[in-house]
Amino acid sequence: MKIRIPATSANLGPGFDSCGIALSLYLFIEVLEPSDQWEIIHDLGNDIPSDATNLMITTALALAPDLAPHKIKMESDVPLARGLGSSSSVIVAGIELANRLGNLNLSQKEKIEIATKIEGHPDNVAPAICGDFVVACYFSEKKTDKVSYVKHYFPECDIIAFIPNTELLTTESREVLPQSFTYSQAVEASAIANVMIAAVINGNLPLAGKMMEEDRWHERYRQKFIPHLASIRQLGKDEGAYGCFLSGAGPTVLILSPEDKTTRLMKTLQALDKNATIERLSIDREGVQAF
Repeated sequence: MKIRIPATSANLGPGFDSCGIALSLYLFIEVLEPSDQWEIIHDLGNDIPSDATNLMITTALALAPDLAPHKIKMESDVPLARGLGSSSSVIVAGIELANRLGNLNLSQKEKIEIATKIEGHPDNVAPAICGDFVVACYFSEKKTDKVSYVKHYFPECDIIAFIPNTELLTTESREVLPQSFTYSQAVEASAIANVMIAAVINGNLPLAGKMMEEDRWHERYRQKFIPHLASIRQLGKDEGAYGCFLSGAGPTVLILSPEDKTTRLMKTLQALDKNATIERLSIDREGVQAF
């Protein structure tokens, strides 16, 4: 059995902890023969466990404690700690592993609820499971955890990922965010997010991109960690991009680009930082797949 999970980008600017898209970078899992103990075969570095302490296995065993151990091959295009949902993809892989090997017959909604409870918010895990563009909310109450979500078609465009050669942990980036907003600040930030979502649904990428760049929730506070954001945003404007935004907590920046502008824009971005990786991506429409 093989499992494929897409990378994701959360927030899309003002859709903080709520909006996300699935991208054409992938975590690949191949379940091999049964074994006496869990063994994860990968070349992702010494920081990624190769035994039962791997996040994928701990997630799977939390759902199905009696799963028989297997050898598993893990390969990933998703860079670690770059704001592209690397940990979320592993969590979703663990849920799908338990679902398939344990014959749990989980619904899509159940998968999202489980993944959100583990991750803490649905903006990465929901598009990793559903694919495409997902808007979701999560309420943690005394007796139950409730997730509501809507999947919608994201308009066709190129998505350029500017991936710096530096890591940024979400925990570090989240610490700089304010603990509260005034009423008027919250209304303004919420209105921008609402227009952004409506523009995406309406297929109006110029307006959606403009609203993505008007975020009030998090980007202005995280800019000190992302010195290249302002430069990329200006380059995007100069080259005719729809807009750009931090991918998750950063440091990756995503640029929404008309197809005829992409090649030139990628060359310009590479000149900005020769050590950065520049990827031309698209929306993954399917989400997690097992075959």
